[in-house]
Amino acid sequence: MSAPETLRLSAGMVGGGAGADIGKTHRYAMRLDDRFTLDAGVFGRSPEQSAEMAAQLGVSPERTYRDFREMARAEAQREDGIDLAVVATPNDSHVEIARAFLEAGIAVVCEKPLSNDSASAAELVRIADERGVLLAVPHCYSAYAMVRQAARLIRDGALGRITFVDVEHASGWAATPVENTGNKQAAWRTNPDIAGFPSVVGDLGTHAYHLARYITGLDAEDVSAQLHTFVPERRVFDNATVALRLTGGTPGRVWASMAATGHNHGLRIRVFGDQGSLEWQHEDPHHLSVQDLAGTTTVLTEGMSGLSEDAGRLTRVGLGHPEGFLEAFANFYRDVADEVKARRDGRPSTIRELSFPTGRDGLLGVQFVEAVAASYAQDGAWVSPGATQKQTSTEAGN
Repeated sequence: MSAPETLRLSAGMVGGGAGADIGKTHRYAMRLDDRFTLDAGVFGRSPEQSAEMAAQLGVSPERTYRDFREMARAEAQREDGIDLAVVATPNDSHVEIARAFLEAGIAVVCEKPLSNDSASAAELVRIADERGVLLAVPHCYSAYAMVRQAARLIRDGALGRITFVDVEHASGWAATPVENTGNKQAAWRTNPDIAGFPSVVGDLGTHAYHLARYITGLDAEDVSAQLHTFVPERRVFDNATVALRLTGGTPGRVWASMAATGHNHGLRIRVFGDQGSLEWQHEDPHHLSVQDLAGTTTVLTEGMSGLSEDAGRLTRVGLGHPEGFLEAFANFYRDVADEVKARRDGRPSTIRELSFPTGRDGLLGVQFVEAVAASYAQDGAWVSPGATQKQTSTEAGN
């Protein structure tokens, strides 16, 4: 008798070692639906650190590697090799790690920003497309049920013509010089050689921009940016305000800050149309407020009857039981697992209209960061995302 088919896939991780909260988040999320086992990895800069972390996670010494290149080669050759590699390292190492696994034919989930420049981000997208390998970026705020509900309402015309989009990811986690207190996450996020000088845009601004794109279906045609450093002697920008010209000339705004004193997470989006408006806040994620022309406010709650199928399929518990960040992250991994398995087994794609962010979303995020930096350098001039990459491509062809 043949063994029963299992939905479980094998995953490996590069990064996410001791003190890395994002590594824990990925591991919790991939296990929540029992869709992945963590079977391989490089979990520290030294073999000793990596081995210690691997032992805590139950990863065998045989599949605890010295570096990501060794891991990609070895796992691609194993009959039981990993189906997915998770890249949870600082920004400056994303490209070479993701490239190694994509070229080995292994699907990749890569933390944002996908890279520090759009040319290398485009290269990763190209490699993934040419090899038919999935590349996903965990902008997991799009995996909240009520974010999907908001996106569905807009696509169904509930707000009419979109007139203004306002999104902010304004956190106060680094409103003081925490990078000088031994905080490892703050140290690399405020190091321009690792995070890039517009650090807050890559770290928080890309999330805000993706959320605006995901909910409205509109992309930025041009941006006009101001960048500031609120904490004295900090070497990167920690606050950004960006005016947007979205598809069709629709105006919008992104505010990203790591120095918004007193704010907790600070992610909020408001979308206005000529027939109504809506608002969603990450710190109250199971509610979506919708207003009509008369100002009547309807609060939609996750789990209530009458919501779209897009929201319903991401709702895990009943009405009145709030769900949060780990569940949204797990929704992302569940959809990723479905698509990785479909590709592995030669079945039709599982990607929906409202689905998980892919490498293209990561590329658009990097182009957004570049456009913001270029606009700032030109005293707030309007700059089109992707213009830098197009210019580079033209120069290379001459």
